[in-house]
Amino acid sequence: MQWRSLEDKTYEEYQSMVKDNVEKAEWKYFDVNEHWQQTKNIMMDTAQVTCGSSKGPCRDKETRWWNEEVAEAVREKKKKYGNWKKTERGMEGVQGE
Repeated sequence: MQWRSLEDKTYEEYQSMVKDNVEKAEWKYFDVNEHWQQTKNIMMDTAQVTCGSSKGPCRDKETRWWNEEVAEAVREKKKKYGNWKKTERGMEGVQGE
C-alpha cells in the first residue's frame, strides 16, 4: 500500500467505496471468521484501489514528521527523565529509613 497516497486521497472517497462494496457484497457466511475475512478483503481491496501499492518496503529512512521541533522535545524529555531517575535513586535510601 502506498501510505504517502493517504495524504492525497480523501477519507470520504475510501469510506464511500467501502460502503458501496459492503452493500453489493453477498453475505452468505454464518461463521464470524469467514464474515471477518470478507469484510477485511473489502477494506483491503478498496484501499488498493484508492491508494495503490508499492513494490516493497520504504527506502526513505527519514520520516516526514520528524523536524527540529520534535527533536528538541525529545531532547527535553530525555533530560527530564534523567533528572527524575537521579531523584528516584536518591529517594530509595530515604524510603528505607
